[in-house]
Amino acid sequence: MKTLFLVRHGKSSYSLTLDDKERPLTERGINDTNHIAVRVETILPKNFTIWSSTAKRAHDTALTFAKSIAFPIEEIIFKKELYCFTVFELEKIIKSCPNNCNNLILFGHNEAISIFVNKFGNKLIDHVPTTGLVVLEFETNDWSKIEKGKTLNTLFPKNLN
Repeated sequence: MKTLFLVRHGKSSYSLTLDDKERPLTERGINDTNHIAVRVETILPKNFTIWSSTAKRAHDTALTFAKSIAFPIEEIIFKKELYCFTVFELEKIIKSCPNNCNNLILFGHNEAISIFVNKFGNKLIDHVPTTGLVVLEFETNDWSKIEKGKTLNTLFPKNLN
């Protein structure tokens, strides 16, 4: 059994003239990340791996999330190839996950995340918002063989009180 936690990076700022990869989180992005992390902590498995895009907004979302759940930040794996926007790239990266990892938390970007959760989950999700989290479970022990799975949970900032 493999479980994938897909998290879209937090709300980022367009106010500065920066390269897309360098856009920082807004205060709302940081707050939403903390709120999601607190909620997801109750459903996290005992052992998991965290991968993140190297884009500043995803990087900082992963760091904020990890600090909120007391996960060692030095254990986050930052992958430049996760700075991707197509489902094909994202699928290839996820399918490359080592099989000794049963639970993967991945911080990335849309539109790849929204398309991925609809392709591989069993619940239609129109749009994964910033800091949105979707949990998918796959009936396999081999990441390279994941197919249609089950959407176990969704946590979106607008649905939190």
